Amino acid sequence: MFFTPKKKKIFVLLAHPDKDSFNCTLADEYGRGAEEAGHDVRRMNLGDMKFDPILHKGYREIQELEPDLVTFQENVKWCEHFVIFYPSWWSTMPALLKGLIDRSWLPGFAYQFTHGGNMWKKLLKGRSATMFVTSDTMPLIQRIIFGDTTNELKRGILWFAGFSPVHVRKIGYLKHFGSTGRRERIKRSVYSYGKKAK
Repeated sequence: MFFTPKKKKIFVLLAHPDKDSFNCTLADEYGRGAEEAGHDVRRMNLGDMKFDPILHKGYREIQELEPDLVTFQENVKWCEHFVIFYPSWWSTMPALLKGLIDRSWLPGFAYQFTHGGNMWKKLLKGRSATMFVTSDTMPLIQRIIFGDTTNELKRGILWFAGFSPVHVRKIGYLKHFGSTGRRERIKRSVYSYGKKAK
């Protein structure tokens, strides 16, 4: 008797602004693997989304959400597993991804402070996440020199809202050792993660 993995609702976000990037190729491979395994997949490309990435007044004034931000929130609430592909630029996420979070990861959607702001409710519990982070630096060297460059998104954003577990899969040395054979192996690996919804 073969074990059949549970079908999941997966939301894939390509968070590289450039759709012609290797991140896009990897997002394609993940989505292809997930769909072939029978998972229900939704996809958004950050570079296609139209919104003001600046939260001009913080939370002092309501800044109306553009339609793409409303769709993004709906997809996050819909999914059981959230997958983000992005490059590490200057040891952090691209500015446009941070702008997406600033505008959409709002009180009442992702979290709600309680007891005078000392505690908070995680409003997106029951979901897991995976971060695929590409870099031109070997992940171990990047960790030694710069520390944990994924903690802002992993804990400060996803965990804070209730996502658990949050997996981080780092893919490094793309520019200097980006042979066709190695890139094909990376694509196959990401495709396999998609089939397993991991």
